[in-house]
Amino acid sequence: MVRSLPATSATPWRPSACKPSAAKSPPSTPSTTVPFFPFPSSYSHTNESVTGNHVGYGRFTGRKSSPSEVSDLYTGLKSSGLSNFHILLSGYCPSAALVEEIGKIARERKLESATSPGSFFWILDPVMGDNGRIYVAEDTVPAYRGLLRDADLILPNQFEAELLSGVQITDLESMTRAIEKLHTEHHVPHVLITSIRFPSSGEATPEASEDDLTSTGKLSVIGSSATSNQEPRLFRITIPSLPVYFSGTGDMFAATLVARLRQAALQAGVLGKPNWRSEDGVRGPDLPLAKATEKVLASMHAVLEDTAEHYAKAKADMEGEGELSGGVGVEAGQDKEVERHLRLTRAAEVRVVRNARMLVHPPDLEQFKAQAIESGGSA
Repeated sequence: MVRSLPATSATPWRPSACKPSAAKSPPSTPSTTVPFFPFPSSYSHTNESVTGNHVGYGRFTGRKSSPSEVSDLYTGLKSSGLSNFHILLSGYCPSAALVEEIGKIARERKLESATSPGSFFWILDPVMGDNGRIYVAEDTVPAYRGLLRDADLILPNQFEAELLSGVQITDLESMTRAIEKLHTEHHVPHVLITSIRFPSSGEATPEASEDDLTSTGKLSVIGSSATSNQEPRLFRITIPSLPVYFSGTGDMFAATLVARLRQAALQAGVLGKPNWRSEDGVRGPDLPLAKATEKVLASMHAVLEDTAEHYAKAKADMEGEGELSGGVGVEAGQDKEVERHLRLTRAAEVRVVRNARMLVHPPDLEQFKAQAIESGGSA
C-alpha cells in the first residue's frame, strides 16, 4: 500500500503493496520495494505469503497469509493513522478468501476517498496462472472477477486476461475484444496485458510477421485506457525476449509501474481526476499509462540484460567446474541435477538492486515507444 500527502510534484506519496515475501535471496521483496526508493514516497508492505525463498527453487518452507492476518494488519495501520494510502498494489493471493479481503480493504479506501477524486488508485495484479495453467484455487478466478469494477488498473498476463474476460486470445483482433469486454462489462478504466506471444498461423512453415511473436523472439505488452464511453484507446509495445526464465520480473514490473504511472499522471494533469482518466481526445500512445509503460519496459530490459549476462556467466562457470559434487551412481547424479537447478535459479533472480540506477534513468527509451492499435486490431 502506498500512503502519500496531497499530490504535488514535491510531495512524498505512500504506496502499499500486498505481495508475496521471501526471506532469503528473494527476488520478490526487492523487486517490489526497490523501485520506490528513487521516488519521493513512503512505502508499506503486507505479505500475502512468507517463504524462506521463492517457489522457483522447487523447495521452500513458509506459510500463506490468512485473510484474518491481513485484516488484523490493516486494522493496526488504521489504529495508528497510517491507512490513508494513495495507491494500493495487490498481487498474488493464494485463496479466494484472501482476494476478497484485499478487495474489502480497497473498497474501504475508495469509499473514504470518494470526495477527493484521484486520491486513491488501486492497481490489481490478478496472479492466477500462465501458459494455460492455473496455479491458484479455481474459486480464485470468480473472486477476482468480482473485484474488477472496483480496480483502477489491472495487470493480467495473456492467460489471465482470457480467464477474466472469457475471450480466447489468439491475435490482435481477439485481444482487442478481450480489452473491450473488460472496459464495457467490468468497467475497468485501465488495462495493461503483459507477456503476450501470439501463436503462429498454424502453417507448416509460417512466415514471420509482426503478429507472429513465437517466430520473432519478441513479446508484446498491450494496454488501453477507456474513454468516458468505455471505448478502448489501445497501444502496443513490442520488446525483445531474452532466453532466460527470470524470477521476480512480475513484481518488478508492477512496482516500477506504480511509481512511473503516478509520475506520468502528474505530468498529464490527471491526478485529481477520477481513475486518473485522460480526456477522450488523447490517443493510446499518448496516454499516461503508455508513457509510464515505455519507461518501465526500458528500465526492465536493461536490468534483465544484466541479469542474463550474470546467468550466462554462472552457467559457464558451472560447466567449467565439471563435476558439481562428488559421488557416483543414480543418487549422486540426482544430487548434481538438484545443485545445478538451485544455482541457476539463484543466478536468474533479477538484479534489481545492483541496477537501481536503470530505474531512474531508463536507457534506450526510443526503442520502447508505444504504437497505436486501431479498433479493428491492426497496429
